[in-house]
Parts: sequence; structure tokens; C-alpha cells
Amino acid sequence: MTQPIVAVTADATTVNWNIWGDVAVSLLPQPYLTKVAQAGGAPVLLPPIAEAVEPVMERVDALLMSGGADIDPALYGAEREKFTFPPHEARDTAELAALAVAERRGIPVLAVCRGLQLISVSRGGTLDQHLPEHSPAVPGQYEPRVIQVKPDSVLGSALGPSPTVYCHHHQGISKLGNGLVATAWSDDGVIEGAEAEDPAAPFLAGLQAHGELGDDTVPLFRAFVEAAKAGARSRS
Repeated sequence: MTQPIVAVTADATTVNWNIWGDVAVSLLPQPYLTKVAQAGGAPVLLPPIAEAVEPVMERVDALLMSGGADIDPALYGAEREKFTFPPHEARDTAELAALAVAERRGIPVLAVCRGLQLISVSRGGTLDQHLPEHSPAVPGQYEPRVIQVKPDSVLGSALGPSPTVYCHHHQGISKLGNGLVATAWSDDGVIEGAEAEDPAAPFLAGLQAHGELGDDTVPLFRAFVEAAKAGARSRS
């Protein structure tokens, strides 16, 4: 069969590009796309444009929710705290819409950092807005960390019990959303991974760490793409 098409959520910002300054762009770090492609998928960027979400999501075979800026605390009934960045309403809206289509269609969803947080928030979960002990020592540099993973889980089957992952987060899950179960933790008990509580549900899993980086997460991307292939075959 042809490669399954994986929508990967992109950010929107401004950059200086060649001779041009303050260019509005939709972008995503290349490692996300490389990991999907190496796992056998065909990645496409999904920009944070709400009206573009449904036409794209009706045609793809899976959704990868990428990391990025803080989620608007209003989405989980909280006020914005001192260390929380200003909300990116367009991205929140577009990604929630993409997730809703993915769940309605029953296609696989893999989430990274912010992506996992947004899935939890969409199901009634809440976030700790600042975890200074989990913030990187040097802003902009990911740090390796060994996490503990429940063996009898989607994440455990792919990652093993103690993978090394790469982290750059200052927020984390406080209350986990409905229908999700925590399956990975840091040494201090912060949730580092979660997935669908129902083992019979379509593939839905996420890492708080940046799974697009490092070798230990390669099998997780393979499992995600294989689930996308299986789903595509069943719909053909």
C-alpha cells in the first residue's frame, strides 16, 4: 500500500528569512517530519488555520500533535500565572478541531509535549503551569532524562521500561483528562506519558518529552505509523 499520510500540527510565528524581516510563517522543527518519514509515513504540515482543519483531517490517516507554546489556561478553567506565556488562540482552536476529527474518524493520534497536554485538557484535565524543577538548565536546550514506563501499555510495548527521552517543558499534567491513563512518569512522579484507558480504543498515546528527538522513541513512531497503515487498509 502507499505510505499513510500523517498530519503534523504546525506553529505560526514570524521569522527573519534571507533578506526578509518579520515574515509570517507556519513552521515545525524538521525532526518531527523526519521521524514520521523514517517510520514509513508521509508527513504533511497542518497549519493553525481553523477553516483548513477539517478538509485536511478528512483525508489523512493519522494525526501527530506537536510541542510548542503554552495552552490557554482558560481552556481548563484557570487564570494565567506569572510564568505562563500568552495564549496562542488560533493554534489552540485549530488543534482541538483536528483532534475532534481524528477521534470521530478513529484514526491514530500521537502527541508530543503540548500535544499530550492539549489532549488531556480537551477531556477535562488540568495543568500545572510551572514546574521549575523540570525546566531546562539552559533555555533552548533539550535535556536527556530517563523515565519509567508501565510495561503493559502502548508506550511500554514501544519504549521499554526505562527509555531515555529529551525534555524541554516547564508545565505538566495536574489532573489527567477523562478516558486517559498515565503510563509513564519521571522520578518525582510527574506524568511523562499517557494513552487511551480502553485498550480496545484506536491508537491514542502521548509523551510529555520531545519524542521527535533521540533513538529510544523510534519504535513509538513505528508503532504509530503501523497503526495508521492498518487503519487505512481497513477503510479501503
